[in-house]
Amino acid sequence: MTDQGLLLAVGLSVGLLLLVLLLILTMCWLRMKKNKQAQYQELIGTVPSVPLHSTPVIPVSQGVCARPEEVHFSLPPRFIPQNTGFLRDDESEEKEKKTRMQTDVRQDVLAHRGSLSVGSWYPVGSVLAGLYSVTPLNEVVAPPLGMATRLCFSVEYRHSSEQLLVSLLRLGNLLPRFHSNMTLVELRLLPDDRRPRQAKARGTGPDPEFNDCLIFQVSAVCVLRSTLTVCVLSVQKDGKRHAVGRVLFPLEGELGQAGRVLWRDLDPEEETQCSELGDVQVSLSYSSSLQRLSVVVLRARGLQLLTDAGVCVQVSLQIHTQMVKMKSSCVVRGEQDPIFNYSMTFKLRPQHLDEACLRFELQQPKDRRSEPPALLGVLVLGPFMYARGLQLQHWMDMINNTQEPVKMWHRLGRAI
Repeated sequence: MTDQGLLLAVGLSVGLLLLVLLLILTMCWLRMKKNKQAQYQELIGTVPSVPLHSTPVIPVSQGVCARPEEVHFSLPPRFIPQNTGFLRDDESEEKEKKTRMQTDVRQDVLAHRGSLSVGSWYPVGSVLAGLYSVTPLNEVVAPPLGMATRLCFSVEYRHSSEQLLVSLLRLGNLLPRFHSNMTLVELRLLPDDRRPRQAKARGTGPDPEFNDCLIFQVSAVCVLRSTLTVCVLSVQKDGKRHAVGRVLFPLEGELGQAGRVLWRDLDPEEETQCSELGDVQVSLSYSSSLQRLSVVVLRARGLQLLTDAGVCVQVSLQIHTQMVKMKSSCVVRGEQDPIFNYSMTFKLRPQHLDEACLRFELQQPKDRRSEPPALLGVLVLGPFMYARGLQLQHWMDMINNTQEPVKMWHRLGRAI
């Protein structure tokens, strides 16, 4: 009997203990659940109350920039028009007209200031299309027919990168015999640039278009004393080239207005108008392998003859101030436009090409051999040390086109 009472007491105590533990666990679970629910809070509506028929506004923050996780994004309320269902009287119509007028005035002001309004919201600015418009090539006014062949181009110098940008646009009034040929343009920046840049036209006809941009690397000090030379060539189908003309464009004083479209007349190679003292046609070629300079005096025109004694040409090769060699042609009598066809060669090393020059003197002998001949005109061809303009261009073309004769007309000058 005692054992049964003891067992009953132990069982009751264990049962009560388990019941207390279960109650404790249940209370802890309910408390934890309550704490978790307390962590979530209802978001406060950030959309401002907007009255009916008012303009929606995008909220713009002007304070300190918040971190990404702190930014609250919300959309503005959508404007939904409502039908009032009643007829508007005269007063409401007048108010609507005033509102429309104010809206139109505001849009005009924004358009004048260059702003952009998104719908009817806050103006955020706009891109002025006029600043980025490019004049199409077909809108570039070409010269009228009957005028000389003209070249349309523009120049711009960038001081930050020390680059000269030359934009070739088009040719105008090309001669009819060149319409079916391909047009090629060679650009060179004298006096230091020896490697020509080339551009090919994108079509044929009287006004071929290029639309090419060529870059010359030149310092700001040298660009002001440089001359841009543009040589226009007409290339046949068999590859034979014919010179159309050239443009000499000194850059000093021409870089003030960047990107300005320029029209320049081409100086034709076969210029019919003679200079004051006359012109002479010379052909030059140089062979670096043979170290030989070949010179051909072809003809002259428009010479101011003093007598009927005839004309001769004297050619001398100089290195600095030293006379290396001199040669003279035979006398051609009784002609104002004599034809010489006098060829000669000189021995010249490649390292002396920047130091040597050719001097041409057209002379008329006197009746007495003891008297010196009369000097009709002088021409000097050579590098930048001795020549400028076409004379320098002829020398540079000879160097760049080795073993190929380069023929050109030159004006005679007075002896210094």
